[in-house]
Amino acid sequence: MEMDGASSSGSSGAAQPSLFLSKRSRAFYRFTQQNLPACRPALTPTLVDELVLRYDTECIPENYRGNKVAYIKDDSISKKCTLTVKPRNQMKAPIYVYYELDNYYQNHRRYVKSRSDRQLLHGLQYKDTSSCRPIESSNGLPVLPCGLIAWSLFNDTFTFDVKAGKLNVNRKNISWKSDRDHKFGNDVYPFNFQNDTLIGGGKLDPSIPQLSEQEDLIVWMRVAALPNFRKLYGVIENDIDADEVITIQLSNNYNTYSFGGKKKLVLTTSNWLGGKNNFLGLSYIATGFCSILVAILFALIHVKFPRPHRDASYLHWNRKSSATSR
Repeated sequence: MEMDGASSSGSSGAAQPSLFLSKRSRAFYRFTQQNLPACRPALTPTLVDELVLRYDTECIPENYRGNKVAYIKDDSISKKCTLTVKPRNQMKAPIYVYYELDNYYQNHRRYVKSRSDRQLLHGLQYKDTSSCRPIESSNGLPVLPCGLIAWSLFNDTFTFDVKAGKLNVNRKNISWKSDRDHKFGNDVYPFNFQNDTLIGGGKLDPSIPQLSEQEDLIVWMRVAALPNFRKLYGVIENDIDADEVITIQLSNNYNTYSFGGKKKLVLTTSNWLGGKNNFLGLSYIATGFCSILVAILFALIHVKFPRPHRDASYLHWNRKSSATSR
């Protein structure tokens, strides 16, 4: 009985190491053969699709290519233009429509000051519009909205068609809500605007009475800080397939030829990080480059003017001070 028990216990004891070794060997084999389970996430970044179309040069008749200013100032010449563009990738709604102006200095001091925020908020009740010079009155009557910014309102228009039909462009809520609620009065109505002999830009939509709902004007009057800028025109609420031909009907009304400016139409999408913007990447590159230059400069200074080590006078002074303290 004891021998059986011993043999049985011995056999069971021998089975456990063999089982342990077999599991270990199998695990080691799977490790060496790279068969262990693993998680390898394949991240697919959501790209921002963007189409940029410069149309100020394409929409000029051949006989006016040498005198663009004469073309844009001649009201008898039609400013209608038709262009086509084809996206490489599918563009999913919402698709943001921007107009882009280059070499246009909205940050000019004289231009920025030519407005009256109190008039925009209170209407004709506010009489002091001296800050709007030279566009503060016309034919002896006040102008509302006054000033150069409102007077130079952008007035090119765009419509978009695809094979399936016309694309709907939503032009509501394109301005900042804070501007609509706090900078433009609900009971303020345009008055005597663009009625002079010299017209600066576009007229306001006559079907919209309140100034707080003239969102084209509100977007335009938030001036840009840089000479190259984009402003939101509307939002396309339909998807556009890849390689689908988009026919653009536009009115080339705005005069940028007098000062050598450029006009572009931009169709772009966005993701959770926002729209396409190269500023952040360029700023990182510039910061890293400056850091490398500073590091090289400090290294050269250290090599030329090394810091002294184990100064004997300092050690002597230290011993004397310690002896005095004792």
